[in-house]
Amino acid sequence: MQNKTFIVAEAGINANSNLLTAFNMIDLACIAKVNAIKFQLWRSNRFPELEQYRFLFKQMAEIKEYAGLNNIKWFCTPFDFESIDFLAELGMDIWKVPSGMVTNRKYLEKIKSINPNQVFLSTGMADLDEIRTVLHILGWWQMEGPSNIIILHCTTAYPCMIEEVNLKAIYELIEYHGQENVGLSDHTLGIEIPIAAVALGASVIEKHFTLDRNMPGPDQKMSLEPEELKAMVKAIRNVELAMGDGIKRPTPSELKVRDEIRERMKL
Repeated sequence: MQNKTFIVAEAGINANSNLLTAFNMIDLACIAKVNAIKFQLWRSNRFPELEQYRFLFKQMAEIKEYAGLNNIKWFCTPFDFESIDFLAELGMDIWKVPSGMVTNRKYLEKIKSINPNQVFLSTGMADLDEIRTVLHILGWWQMEGPSNIIILHCTTAYPCMIEEVNLKAIYELIEYHGQENVGLSDHTLGIEIPIAAVALGASVIEKHFTLDRNMPGPDQKMSLEPEELKAMVKAIRNVELAMGDGIKRPTPSELKVRDEIRERMKL
């Protein structure tokens, strides 16, 4: 991972199976200067109630190609074995495990079988013991060098109430898995929580976004619109700058005026 926060614009199903809308979302994600854009993929009839929001496999290949032309990282959350196989054929190098699959051993073993370069693991509804089990199934214990699994603190509610975010859980995950391997998948309204998570040490932020919250779809109302996405990215980058190195000492600006101020303050 990069030293700075890796920011993922979660397009999810907000493009409503429209390729032009997906392309437009990629354009706006680039303007917002996020690191990656993510979609979701499943085979026909997997979720009948969401069929009108589903991209065909061949359409997802076009979305990946368009993202590549715009030099933005693209990846996808697969919800079945067929989707995993298809995305592996496309050469996807970041794999997202959704919260609902945390206890699905067959799904996790399938992800492991493709030997993924990077895994983002959402942990909504899970406790630390369940997270340990997932890491064991994915083979974290056999890895040499830095972990390729990023644990994303998450609260599975759409939208998530502020009082249920429990941001301090990030500390526990960092203590267990290392700061560079912990992030936040956020479902709250607004941009405050992701910004706060970065200040607490999150190295990855995933946030839903949309072209317009008035568009049809189950995730639109909790998603950021393009200008809000830009504001979130800018605020996160400012927080990164403000965090510094943690050593208490005078800054260069203070050193220029320190002697004069202290002299004038003598009694």
